[in-house]
Amino acid sequence: MKQISSGLWAVIVCLVLLDGGAAQAETVTATIIRLDPRFDKLVPQDAKLEQIAAGFTWAEGPVWNKQGGYLLFSDIPANAVYQWKPGEGASLFLKNSGYSGSKPFAGKEPGSNGLTFDSHGRLVLCRHGDRQIGRLEADGHIVTLADRYDGHRINSPNDLVFKSNGDLYFTDPPFGLPKAFDDPDKAAIQGVYRLARDGTVSLLISDIKAPNGIAFSPDEKTLYISDVDPRRAAWLAYDVKPDGTVTNGRLFFDATRWRKDPFFGPDGFKVDEHGNIFGARPGGLSVIAPDGTLLGAIETGQPTSNVAWGEDGRTLFITGGSAVYRVRLSTKGAGY
Repeated sequence: MKQISSGLWAVIVCLVLLDGGAAQAETVTATIIRLDPRFDKLVPQDAKLEQIAAGFTWAEGPVWNKQGGYLLFSDIPANAVYQWKPGEGASLFLKNSGYSGSKPFAGKEPGSNGLTFDSHGRLVLCRHGDRQIGRLEADGHIVTLADRYDGHRINSPNDLVFKSNGDLYFTDPPFGLPKAFDDPDKAAIQGVYRLARDGTVSLLISDIKAPNGIAFSPDEKTLYISDVDPRRAAWLAYDVKPDGTVTNGRLFFDATRWRKDPFFGPDGFKVDEHGNIFGARPGGLSVIAPDGTLLGAIETGQPTSNVAWGEDGRTLFITGGSAVYRVRLSTKGAGY
């Protein structure tokens, strides 16, 4: 490893391209930026980023299945979920993951976006084309968990997170509609919702134009949202009240420095055991402490969409454009 300036390190990145299960190694150079001593306790000096799969259109929503030992992720334009397993590579897991209609989808993003597992190990999907939160059943069919609020259809759910009590929180921008913000069928609200255990859908936040990623702090007292509004690219923070609603919305970290069309700003993110945010954004990944300090970054030079903790909890999987990566860290995912 060669130090090139104060707090800036050049690292060699091992890439593994998967084509039909065959692995071909390729080495490139990426950059890890170290801005705060706390970063060194999270990202090892010899950290290596591996590209484990490639050839997708727009990879998103990674999630690790602990029981099966595999990663799932969405390819939104392909309307599919793929599985990656160590030693086996990537393969199709679910077709029509976000749109089940018989007619061709009029837009560019029909598929699923964010993915997660419920307490019973069932896959729960943000489904763009069908405008719903769905759950994959054991027999292969998808049941609708939420698709309406106050008499109107929701837009195109983007990302989601379960609270420990079983309530599901999700963001609902119009990105997956055929004409996005200009779509004639767009709901009046781009919001953040809660799907309670009893099936009730409630609107928690209604003043974010482009809500995207979503995650809780480890103690679940703070809910973080990323906003990709070109006028306010940022991570936002909200206090979580005892009844599960939120209050005191505020700017947590301004991300306009990374704004780059057409991706605008921060995307999906996850939180580690110490409450640090590992956030995808144009060009790489930012690591932000709970006090709002930018600790450092992993610069890939590529559009980056989302992240997920996996394996033993110290591996961070990253979806970025057409590829999927992983990096071994010294920290572990929250609640892992």
